[in-house]
Amino acid sequence: MATATPITDDFSALLNESFERSGNLEGTVLTGTILSVDGDFVLVDVGLKSEGRVPLREFQVHGQDTGLVAGDTVDVFVDRYEDREGLIVLSREKAKREEAWNALESQYQATARVKGVIFGRVKGGFTVDLSGAVAFLPGSQVDIRPVRDVGPLMGIPQTFQILKMDRARGNIVVSRRAVMEETRAEQRSDIISNLSEGQVLDGVVKNITDYGAFVDLGGVDGLLHVTDISWKRINHPSDALSIGQTVKVQVIRFNSETQRISLGMKQLESDPWEGVEAKYPKGTRFTGRVTNITDYGAFVELEAGVEGLVHVSEMSWTKKNIHPGKIVSTSQEVEVMVLEVDSSKRRISLGLKQCTDNPWEAFVASHPVGKEIQGEIKNITEFGLFIGLTDDIDGMVHLSDLDWTVPGEDSIKTYSKGQVVKATVLDVDVEKERVSLGIKQLTEDPLKGVASTMSAKKGAVVTCVVTGVHEAGLDVSVDGAPGFIRKAELSRERSEQRTDRFAVGEKVDAKVMQMDKSGRKLNLSVKALEAEEEKKAMAEYGSADSGASLGDILGAALKEKADAKASKPKKAKAEAEVDDAGEADDAE
Repeated sequence: MATATPITDDFSALLNESFERSGNLEGTVLTGTILSVDGDFVLVDVGLKSEGRVPLREFQVHGQDTGLVAGDTVDVFVDRYEDREGLIVLSREKAKREEAWNALESQYQATARVKGVIFGRVKGGFTVDLSGAVAFLPGSQVDIRPVRDVGPLMGIPQTFQILKMDRARGNIVVSRRAVMEETRAEQRSDIISNLSEGQVLDGVVKNITDYGAFVDLGGVDGLLHVTDISWKRINHPSDALSIGQTVKVQVIRFNSETQRISLGMKQLESDPWEGVEAKYPKGTRFTGRVTNITDYGAFVELEAGVEGLVHVSEMSWTKKNIHPGKIVSTSQEVEVMVLEVDSSKRRISLGLKQCTDNPWEAFVASHPVGKEIQGEIKNITEFGLFIGLTDDIDGMVHLSDLDWTVPGEDSIKTYSKGQVVKATVLDVDVEKERVSLGIKQLTEDPLKGVASTMSAKKGAVVTCVVTGVHEAGLDVSVDGAPGFIRKAELSRERSEQRTDRFAVGEKVDAKVMQMDKSGRKLNLSVKALEAEEEKKAMAEYGSADSGASLGDILGAALKEKADAKASKPKKAKAEAEVDDAGEADDAE
């Protein structure tokens, strides 16, 4: 008869087997049956000696109702065999994570894309739920271009590419950008193959620069130049566009070799310059808005897309060499006159001053040529004086119109700024907006009187008074008019051509050679006078058969001339004595 095995031994063996089995199951995923849902926990039977408890929150998805009921089967992760209450510690999240890791490893090996949801923000990036496994999404891998606000992407299923996996460390790095670049490459190929000039497309402003904006056409970028954004003036692309803005553009140019695309927005609108000559005829006045001010003028907008330039010379009748910004300001409404229209060059010349009365026309009417005026010296320059005539108009006295006899460079030194002087109006040029004045014209030209008293002018013999002795010659005065005798013209004899023979105040007879109007001087010659006297002497005292020598002839002529000079005072003295005797007889 066989010996029966003690019951205690069988129970001990079963218990040890159960412990060994339970110990081997820690860290594994088992399928269990839900026994009950009690408060915040779910009781699950996984076929071990005791039930396991799982927090209810681990079954919830984004706050939705779990919908669990007794009898449902679920996969759970055996975390620990027993806790303090003797229950097996189970985890639904870890079970899901194990399932997800297994699936993700297969997809990573196959370089397949995975689905996930961005649910949190961490340093340097974001956290992504990949069906239970938590992955890291670096900030640089969110999009092709920098994204300022990720809020619209959070909580929405997205497609990602796994870049790196380390199960031992529990690290997963994913990229949304890699998926977009791959999709973008496919779209780029399709867009370029179907692209043509004149095509209208929708795009998103990707980047803005000083010269334009780059527009994403869905896989390929095109340049929208600042001049093609709008018909009206735009100082910077950011004035009309913003990053992320959706715009409708037209393909202006497309180079298939370089794959460069030029886009335009204004081409989708009608050109405001069509028929501009008819809308803005020359000489008409319009009201516009100042849009831009430069050193050379101001741009005035007549309508959206149509601007004209008011050159600085057309801004004021009287204000010259002044910055346009001191006359008008940006956004100011001004009245302008159309001066010229060139539709081919898309230019309109405008005038601001033409809409006001011309003070130069009023001045010329009240100040005819020859009228004497008085004003204050406003400025002294190297070429003349500027004299204030009215509040807005100045006149200029050129150096050559300061004095009849004194050089202008010397005469201008006698004037000072602020001094009140008189002058004569010489000319008023309304077109050039200039008034020419003269100070010397207040007196008569001394040369005019001298020229009128001299018969024949050139060749006349005059008596000069030496006013200056120089190495080059003599300064002389002829009845108040200036003259000059060059050193070589002082005598026929070279030995007598010395200026030191003469003194200031001495009288000299000379012959007028010419009147230098530009230098305002008479050019005189003693040498020419001597030659003329010699010629006369030869004609008067000499003959072919007289037998007299040249010395005799000249001696006789000179003696006669000397006697004539000596007889003049004797004759005058005798006449005086006769007059005195006559007066004595009358007295008796």
